[in-house]
Amino acid sequence: MIIALVLVLLAASLALLTVGNRLITRKVMEEASLQANSALRLASSALSGHLSRYETLPALIADHDDMKELVLDPGNPALRDATNRYLKEINALLESSDIYVMTMDGNTIAASNFDGAASFVGENFSYRPYFYEAAAGKQARFYALGTTSAKRGYYFSSPIEVNGAVRGVIAFKVDIEEIETSWRGGEYKILVHDPEGIIFMTGNPEWLYASVLPLTPERLERTTASRRYSDAVLRELPIKRGALDDHVLMTINQSDGNREYLVLQHYMPDADWTVKVLFDTGTIHAQARTMLVAILLFLCLFVLGLAVVIQRRARLQERMHMQIEAQAELERRVEERTADLARVNLQLRQTQADLIQAGKLAGLGQMSAALSHEFNQPLAAAKTYADSATMLIDRNRIPEARDNLGRISSLIDRMASISRHLRNFARKPNEKLGPISIEEVVRETLEIVSARLGTADASLSLSFEPGLPAVQGGPVRLQQVLVNILTNACDAVEGLEDRKIELSARSAHGHVVIEIADRGPGVPPAIVERIFDPFFTTKGVGKGLGLGLSISYNIIKDFGGSLTVGKREGGGALFRIELLQAEALNEAAE
Repeated sequence: MIIALVLVLLAASLALLTVGNRLITRKVMEEASLQANSALRLASSALSGHLSRYETLPALIADHDDMKELVLDPGNPALRDATNRYLKEINALLESSDIYVMTMDGNTIAASNFDGAASFVGENFSYRPYFYEAAAGKQARFYALGTTSAKRGYYFSSPIEVNGAVRGVIAFKVDIEEIETSWRGGEYKILVHDPEGIIFMTGNPEWLYASVLPLTPERLERTTASRRYSDAVLRELPIKRGALDDHVLMTINQSDGNREYLVLQHYMPDADWTVKVLFDTGTIHAQARTMLVAILLFLCLFVLGLAVVIQRRARLQERMHMQIEAQAELERRVEERTADLARVNLQLRQTQADLIQAGKLAGLGQMSAALSHEFNQPLAAAKTYADSATMLIDRNRIPEARDNLGRISSLIDRMASISRHLRNFARKPNEKLGPISIEEVVRETLEIVSARLGTADASLSLSFEPGLPAVQGGPVRLQQVLVNILTNACDAVEGLEDRKIELSARSAHGHVVIEIADRGPGVPPAIVERIFDPFFTTKGVGKGLGLGLSISYNIIKDFGGSLTVGKREGGGALFRIELLQAEALNEAAE
């Protein structure tokens, strides 16, 4: 059996080394292609963005009156001097390389570098395509190595028209070496070549002015005619092309040996350039080999584990007759342990029940503490009135005794009202939305929160707009929202010097706005967006589950309104509830 497993392992290893290596390499190369494509888009976008800044500028400056006057009178020294200074200022402002003006014979009569060592003034550029295309009345673009400055640049040119006739040409030269510098040292090799295949931008100086296409006589003749690369020495880059499925590969003979690259390219039609991104496939093959080795190791470990299991199973079968007594002993011990676990589980359930009962008692304690103040005062007053009524009856002062009994009845009604509101508040709501009165809901809410206001020693100020319209909602659930927010306000101001809480309501644009403001520490800006999330709370452990505001937020949302929190002027928190006016909602429905 073990020999058969070894043979299977050898066969699987051979399959991985042949078919698996190619599949893994293809997968890794696809991922590398996606990454390289992102780098290609970024490089192309950077070039396009850099050049587009200057595309419309030649035509704008060509329309300047000074440019027109100069090409009509190129020998005027005053015009030349004024134009030179103007071009120098514009060049510095636009951060371009050079700006210069030429007459129809190609002679430069004004330039931004007129006072430099490599001044273009007096130079003739009639051989440049950007000159004769602009002289023919077109907007032109051209890349070249400067014959005067020996610096690479991209040229924009525009005709200078006077009374409908082309009388001169203005040209912009844009420096692109800053973008090229950012390409050096990265994991991708980025290069840009012209239509003839000659590389003029690259992060690898060794490739500059080398061609990725064969340098045929026709290509050399076109390049020489435009003097695109001045006196630079052109050569072919030693390339061997290949492919893996749909991926283009290129092997380049460099000073440090042959390197294979994954090639992605993008053609820029406006500039007539091709941007290529080269990714060294050595990294791809290394990653594929690592994955292949990992799979082989996993396969070896799996087979080894399987062999160990088989061997161990054989040994167990041989020793099976010796295990009967041990198994019986084990079963006995298991029964004992099971009995122990049953006892432990019983104790655990009892402990859980005790904890639940303790939680219930704690809840009852909190509720009784909140209600004791409300009920104790009426009870004490009722006792006093009852004792007084007994004395009055004994003295035959029946009307006064009847008055005391009436007061006792009022106190009992008040206690029943409080109990009724608490019972309605605690009951799970099963109500339909309809018009409700804000004043009535607030009045019933105060029956519930008055005890909490008393324990916090807080005062509540009410302010309602006269004639406040009814709103669309459910009274019990809206009461739940108000109780939650007012209780939080009591928590916020408890122990402070200023414990005033303000509740106001007003109508605004088909809505009724309810605002509850306190003078507590407020809601920090960092948690405003999370304050309505479930289980988010700023209170201490055991003082809240963080569900009140989340439930309130969803209740108001069900009403078609909104609940927000902000900063109160002068400090504190301001909760704002907006509810639809029931009348406005009915009119919209009609």
